[in-house]
Amino acid sequence: MVSGDWNERLRASMRARASLVCVGLDPDPGKLPEPLRGMPVEDAIVAFNQGIITATSDIACAYKPNLGFYFAHGVPGLRALERTRAMIPASTPAILDAKIGDIGSTAIAYAAGVFDTLGFDAVTLNPYLGEDSLQPFLSRPGKGLFILCKTSNPGSGDLQDLDLDGRPLHLKVAERIAAWDATYPASAGLVVGATWPDQLAAVRAICPDQPILLPGVGAQSGDVAAALRAGVDRHGEGLVVTSSRAIIYAGSGPDWRDRARDAAIALRDQIEAERAAIRHA
Repeated sequence: MVSGDWNERLRASMRARASLVCVGLDPDPGKLPEPLRGMPVEDAIVAFNQGIITATSDIACAYKPNLGFYFAHGVPGLRALERTRAMIPASTPAILDAKIGDIGSTAIAYAAGVFDTLGFDAVTLNPYLGEDSLQPFLSRPGKGLFILCKTSNPGSGDLQDLDLDGRPLHLKVAERIAAWDATYPASAGLVVGATWPDQLAAVRAICPDQPILLPGVGAQSGDVAAALRAGVDRHGEGLVVTSSRAIIYAGSGPDWRDRARDAAIALRDQIEAERAAIRHA
């Protein structure tokens, strides 16, 4: 990695908050607190996200809106995404979870939209089309990329675990990501699910310094302790532990903001206790 801006900023945010927790902003109108359900969808999403951000801004090392939850509502949803990005504090990295992957000319347009128009600091990408499809993102100095490697869903092994010369495909992908990170100016990190701690450990051995976005905790029941032991870097950091539903839908009554905060604190404290145990092991 030629430019360390993204890694440095992410690490600074983790240390300032003593937290590896990334809060996913995945608003589902059917699950919003009752007072928000009668509002126009754009305003309801924005009000909900504002409440979550306000409640967790001293805990979240990053925020991660998932594009699907905004795209589902057409133009009002995309306006809500734009407004949500503007609400995320300047000191907190903002990751767009879009899992983009397309040919070069289209990827150029996607990169412009994510980084220039919407102003996100990082994005999730799909490497299936190969290096040329990622070059418009990899060529962005100071930006963060989280490239799908071993995803948290049960069907991830259909392709990601296929044997390739005696090794699973996801480890070959990890090797490519390590090479891209060393070659291009953007920071090339990975997505590896907390649901696969053994595979996470193998990926970390290949990519010792790259940040790893870790979905699968909370609603997907990934083992936080096992994932941390497998995935932290040599500094005891390097994992962006993302949780969406377990935090943002922790409560639906008048105290929904407090319940979201409590859930975020509980996850942070669980992570910090495990990191302390790792340091003293």
